[in-house]
Amino acid sequence: MALVLGLSFSTSAQRAQLSLEDITKRGTFRAKSVYGLSSMNDGERYTAYTTQRQIARFAYATGQQEAVLFDPAEHSAATPDLKQLGGYFMSPTEQHMMLETHIDYIYRRSYTAVNYLYDLNSKRLTPLSSGGPQIHAEFSPDGKKVAFVRGNNLFVVDIERGTEQQLTSDGQHGHVLNGLADWVYEEEFSLTTAFRWSPDSRRLAYYRFDESQVKLFNMTTFGGQLYPENSTFKYPKCGEQNSVVSIHVHDLQTGRTATMDVGPNPDQYISRIDWTTNPNELCMVRLNRLQNKVDILLADASSGASRTLYSESNKSYISETSDTYPLFTPDGKGFIIESEKDGYKHLYLFDMQGRQTRQLTSGPDELVEVYGLAPDGKTLYYRAHDGGPMNTAVYAVSVGNAKVSQLSTQKGTNYANFSSTFRYYALYHSSTTSPLMVTLHNHKGKAIRVMEDNHELRQRIKGYELPSKEFFSFRTSEGVELNGYMIKPFGFDSTRCYPVLMYQYSGPGSITAVNRFEVAWNDYIASLGYLVVCVDGRGTGGRGEQFKKVTYGQLGLYESDDQIATARYLQQLPYVDANRIGIWGWSYGGYMSSLCLFKGADVFRMAIAVAPVTNWRYYDSVYTERYMGLPQDNPMGYDGNSPINHVDKLRGKLLIVHGTADDNVHYQNALAMVEKLVEANKQFSFFTYPDKNHFIRGGNTSHHLYTMLTSYVRENL
Repeated sequence: MALVLGLSFSTSAQRAQLSLEDITKRGTFRAKSVYGLSSMNDGERYTAYTTQRQIARFAYATGQQEAVLFDPAEHSAATPDLKQLGGYFMSPTEQHMMLETHIDYIYRRSYTAVNYLYDLNSKRLTPLSSGGPQIHAEFSPDGKKVAFVRGNNLFVVDIERGTEQQLTSDGQHGHVLNGLADWVYEEEFSLTTAFRWSPDSRRLAYYRFDESQVKLFNMTTFGGQLYPENSTFKYPKCGEQNSVVSIHVHDLQTGRTATMDVGPNPDQYISRIDWTTNPNELCMVRLNRLQNKVDILLADASSGASRTLYSESNKSYISETSDTYPLFTPDGKGFIIESEKDGYKHLYLFDMQGRQTRQLTSGPDELVEVYGLAPDGKTLYYRAHDGGPMNTAVYAVSVGNAKVSQLSTQKGTNYANFSSTFRYYALYHSSTTSPLMVTLHNHKGKAIRVMEDNHELRQRIKGYELPSKEFFSFRTSEGVELNGYMIKPFGFDSTRCYPVLMYQYSGPGSITAVNRFEVAWNDYIASLGYLVVCVDGRGTGGRGEQFKKVTYGQLGLYESDDQIATARYLQQLPYVDANRIGIWGWSYGGYMSSLCLFKGADVFRMAIAVAPVTNWRYYDSVYTERYMGLPQDNPMGYDGNSPINHVDKLRGKLLIVHGTADDNVHYQNALAMVEKLVEANKQFSFFTYPDKNHFIRGGNTSHHLYTMLTSYVRENL
């Protein structure tokens, strides 16, 4: 017995304890992946960075490097900008490569860059433009031209002639944007490049945003300056004036610009534009302001006259349309859309008269994303849930008979990167017990080779005392079944009572309890002797329209009810300390954690709210109105579950954290909560990160933040 106990102690002693530095500084459990893989036209080769940051060509079938296409070291002496190479992409003809340097982000997705053109045949390197940094440079389909935005105006460079043409001249900061999305379109519609080349490279369709009537939001940047700077940007809040959006098409041959007919009501959204297979026909996706009706419009690029190809209405809202909505078939005879009209998000095929041909996918496993159609148009590749919202899989469906094949085989989180011809794809898989593995497959699903197996990480894990993650479900007192996971400390003892820290996001359509590999701050907290529990309540995704949209018009009501019900369920477990349950979250999760602390004062001992929304009237128009309608029409929905209106119920401990340069959930939210708490004579903790945005990171910030959060949990839970 002594020998056995000695061996057990020795084995245990060899395992390392999880530290906060492992999470915030060392990246001890950060998985390697295959980044920057970009398919070439033939679908047999791809480009990617080498370990020396060269851009090289590789063969899909073997993984062997065939050639170095560009080596920054060979040009950086003459062109020092290349020492800051931030990205690259090939022209459609693969004769030229665009090299991005000096990337400077504007908002979350948009950025300026100093671009260079590299001719792969002549090895000549030239600046794209000498007039200043560019935004969203994009090659024409024939590879002969490049369009970009500068100073809110649209420009085109003729590569062969070396000339630059300015297409618009009315662009002005704070007033008009051409070819560039405003803040709310970028944030909520994920629209960045607000222009599209026609298939024949003759025309350029573009957005024009008139934001002159949109109100300014002011944000002070301190930066250690004697006199802090005041920055302003147009941010439309709920019920306020949005940008007036129009769509235009410029013909490079005639020099004429036509305005497309998007309807008589300017108070609407054009969430997407793209060309059909016909180079004279532009597709526009239109949403009304309430976002409960979507129209697919087809416009004549010469005259601007449009017709409605398809319309759909919903009693609550139309979920956000993707980049592949609609997806036109290569033969030009039909299009594919995603819709929730049968209660779950699925794919449907229509003809060009707007008549449904067939439903391509069905059942409770909802669509997640579309990868695209094979060149012959016969097979559509996509990702969807797999036996519930916790898992995803990669699928192929026959457009002709709707027969579905599952390409991924292992349970967990699966996604793919397909070659241009869809002959090959890199499959990315992980689960709670298995770090990311990347494998190459052919279009039939046959594995060809391993691209990354994270062998070193798998070995490293064996040397640590890591918590375990277990999935569970339970039924609330209202009869609603909820899914979640519990992270248990290493050496969990069911005869002990553990404090609980609940984590959630809870936003509409989100899924937080997912089956993927991750070692993060929640795991570190569990290693300190806490149970960490995450449950996706009503309003979250992957379980159909009814479960997701029940929160319409009253965000926060059912979500907080379900988190409180989760806490009550946990209180009944024999290994849970019923008097020591806390909750935390970030952004929507911060909104929810503070609301739960107020409404569930009898079950929650403490809460942490990072960058929380505290009043829905402060948030942007597109997001909030999609789920709440207009504040003028739904004042009780806006105010009934805004945390600032429930501060009088506070009994536990509350920590609020916010960055002063948060352009998304404004610092105003935190200050409004502070003011209300002070008026109610409620004690709380508040921490500010100067000049940090919604993500609160940079330098030592993340480590400082999580050190503070850890201390707060240990002191108050």
